[in-house]
Amino acid sequence: MPDIVDHNPTQPHRISFFALLLVTKGLGTHQIDLQAGTVLKIAKGQVHAFQKNAKYEGYLIIFTENFVVSHFSKSSINMISHLYNYHISSPIFSNEAGNRIFLDELIVEVKNENKYAKENIVAALLNLYLLRLEREFNNTLENNNSNHYTIFIQFKNLVEDHYTSTRNVKDYANKLFISTKHLNQVVKEFTLNTAKHFIDDFVILETKRAMVSSNTSLKEIAFAVGFDEVTNFTKFFKKHTDLTPKEFKTLS
Repeated sequence: MPDIVDHNPTQPHRISFFALLLVTKGLGTHQIDLQAGTVLKIAKGQVHAFQKNAKYEGYLIIFTENFVVSHFSKSSINMISHLYNYHISSPIFSNEAGNRIFLDELIVEVKNENKYAKENIVAALLNLYLLRLEREFNNTLENNNSNHYTIFIQFKNLVEDHYTSTRNVKDYANKLFISTKHLNQVVKEFTLNTAKHFIDDFVILETKRAMVSSNTSLKEIAFAVGFDEVTNFTKFFKKHTDLTPKEFKTLS
């Protein structure tokens, strides 16, 4: 669990982990109205604050980026918008029965004294639950500004397919037959960041996945994610994470 010493949850703050707030009883607010059955998705890097003297009860599930890249499949990470592009979908979901099933299974597993594969099972339960949340949101999302959404998804898919060969925004705009300005406008609409930021974030994510899931050398990883020189790879990684690849691998 992330370190939350000297942490005041009622003051606006930017979190360094992911969280799910599942409300089981009562009413309250968290920038939006909450009630029994509500799920609030809070992404890493998002600014939020809990209500003072809250009148609701529930569970706060916290998990780190290292937990995600170590246990979730690449396809799951790419599908679950809450993880890295939390503005794509609404933060709110309501399914009291589904939440109860998930919580019951999770609590049983967390309390299980048998440690064998425990972390993997917890990760599998969380992964499945997040995918179900994403499925519920997907139909609603597709109906909102569908033209821009289509462009964003095409861009996202292109980045996944071509990030090892280019991190240049203009190359992706050309593939989509639109201007770089228009592409940036579309990406900002869904992620609140530029297309370049999206591309670089994806490269960093793939790099972290490779480092925590294999014993591949840093030189091989650098080449695999599109860098010809380890020096350039190290500079790029440190610029975006404040750690060198070696430092990250030691900590993970």
